[in-house]
Amino acid sequence: MRLSDWRAAAKPREALGPKVTDVLQSVLSTLGAEDDPHAWIAWGDDPASRYTVFVPTPPGLVVAAVRVSVPQEGPRVSARVIRWSKLQPGELSVEAQAGHRLVSFQLEQQVMKGIDEGADPVARFILVVLAAIDGRPWPSFDPPARAAAREPTGRATRRLAERKTAATATGPRTARS
Repeated sequence: MRLSDWRAAAKPREALGPKVTDVLQSVLSTLGAEDDPHAWIAWGDDPASRYTVFVPTPPGLVVAAVRVSVPQEGPRVSARVIRWSKLQPGELSVEAQAGHRLVSFQLEQQVMKGIDEGADPVARFILVVLAAIDGRPWPSFDPPARAAAREPTGRATRRLAERKTAATATGPRTARS
């Protein structure tokens, strides 16, 4: 998700209000992030007061600790770039049951999780992070094309196609005499 998408979904709204966003964006741009970067926010226990923002950049992962309301100072953001080789990732795990999915991952001691429709954005973000750690090209943050629009490529579909091809090549089967 882009940072602007997080602004629209923030609960409470003040957590990513204009004052906070201005300070956050200035810190992120100083560390090499684009204007509206792809990001992940680990809201934590009290998102009205503090949370963590992860932003992948070519040199490493920007980890920004955001304090929404510092008395007599306003919002405060402290951030650092962790080089990809020094990042401490966990294992990406997916659990599915009865049409529900749970994706979880630990990144720099922050647990990231997504449930049902929220599982895909978490998984895409983590796959980008894992690709960056390995030095591979980053996959897209955007959702893939709908499965219905693509050709079916499952094992059962391939077997069925192979059987049809074999049946037409050998002709109809006859009983042995």
